Amino acid sequence: MDQSKPEPGDNIGVLIRDTRTNKSLAYIPAAGASSAAVVAAASAADAVFFDGTFWSSDELIALGASKSRAEDMAHWPIGGAQGSLRFLAELSRARRVLIHINNTNPMLREDSAERAAVHAAGVEVAFDGMELEL
Repeated sequence: MDQSKPEPGDNIGVLIRDTRTNKSLAYIPAAGASSAAVVAAASAADAVFFDGTFWSSDELIALGASKSRAEDMAHWPIGGAQGSLRFLAELSRARRVLIHINNTNPMLREDSAERAAVHAAGVEVAFDGMELEL
């Protein structure tokens, strides 16, 4: 994908900076994979709201709900060797929160191994009514 030539339907992320405090939030609700733009925005931020849609690439396929992989729908799966959780764990400067979570994602279960892995990486799972102050 050529990021200099956006097309209708492309996903976007934004870096929001409070000019009074100089604190920033990277809002990246859909990230098909790691890219220079995703890394730059997330690395520059004090907090990151990041794509938590799917735990695995074949999550919907395994459930018989779709024939599409997470990446086919422009989502970077959280789990696995190439998952976004490894990337997020390395952003130790920022508060990291997974958002835009599909109801099939096993990390939504508080007693799941997936939720334990997220917490072990120092990453949070968003919840209804969650507030963040920078």
